[in-house]
Amino acid sequence: MKYFQTKRDMEKELPKIDLPEPWLIGTDISKELLSLYTNYPVRLKCEIFVLCMDGEVDASVNLNRIEVRPNDIITLTPGSIFQIYRVDGNLKIYFLGFSSKYIEESNQTRAMLDSIYLTLGHPVLSLKPEGASVMQDYLKLLIRMYETFPEKMRTEMAPNLYADIHKGVSILYKNKNTDKSPVSKSEQICRNFGQLVMQHYNQTRNVAWYAEKLGITHAHLCTTVKQVTGKTCVDIISSMVIMDAKSQLKSTNLSIQDISDSLNFANMSFFGKYFKRNVGMSPLEYRNNG
Repeated sequence: MKYFQTKRDMEKELPKIDLPEPWLIGTDISKELLSLYTNYPVRLKCEIFVLCMDGEVDASVNLNRIEVRPNDIITLTPGSIFQIYRVDGNLKIYFLGFSSKYIEESNQTRAMLDSIYLTLGHPVLSLKPEGASVMQDYLKLLIRMYETFPEKMRTEMAPNLYADIHKGVSILYKNKNTDKSPVSKSEQICRNFGQLVMQHYNQTRNVAWYAEKLGITHAHLCTTVKQVTGKTCVDIISSMVIMDAKSQLKSTNLSIQDISDSLNFANMSFFGKYFKRNVGMSPLEYRNNG
C-alpha cells in the first residue's frame, strides 16, 4: 500500500490514485492490496505499466471489462477509470509508474499522447513468453537501480526512462497490430479517430469535424467510440488538450495567451473557462499552485 496514495476530493467524485515520487517500480502488489479496489472504481492521475507473470486478474478500464493473464502487459494512462473484480492464482506482477506531477512537468507530452492513441480501447497486450521474459528482466534491472541509486540519480533518470518505456510499448503495440487478425470495423473507427485527434487536437475540438473527416455521422462516431473505449469523443479530445496545456504551463515560460493560441482557442478567456471546467482551477492557478 505504500506506493499508492488515494484522495477523495469530493464525495461525488471517484477516489484518485497518484504516486508520491516522479517514478516508482516494484513487485509488491499482493492479492490483498488489489482486493481493496474491488468495491469501487478509482480514477488514475498517474500512468502505470503492469506486467503480469503469474496469476489472473479480471478488471475494467473505462468501464470495459479486461482479463489479465500471464505474459500480459497493461498500460493505464492518466484519467483511466479502473476497477478490479477478481484476483486468482499466485499473483506475480511488476509495475512501473510515473506521477501526474512528473508527467505534467516533463515536457514529454508526445510520448503520453502516443500511449493514449495506441492503447485506446485495448489497454492489455499479450506477449509471447520470450517477450514477457525480456520485459521482466528489464523491470528487474530497473528495480535494482531504484533500490540502489539515491533519489537525485533516480530523478535524473526519469526523462530517459519515461521515453524508453513509451517507445518500447509503442513498438510492441505496432508489431502486434501487424500480426493479428483484422480488427473490427468499430475498432478501426476508434483507431482512425485517435490518429486524427493526435494530429489535430491543437487545431479543433469539434467532434463533428472529426466525424466528417472519417466519413461517418456524428452520432455513429460518438456511439462507436463510447462502446469500444468507454470514453466519449469529447473526453478523448479534452484529455489531449488538457495534457498539452498542463505540460506547457509547467515546463515552459510561455504566456497563457501564447498557450491559448497554440491550442487554437478563440481567446484567452475561452481557454481559461475550458481549462477550469476540466481541471477545477484557472491556468494561472495551476501554473502557480497546481
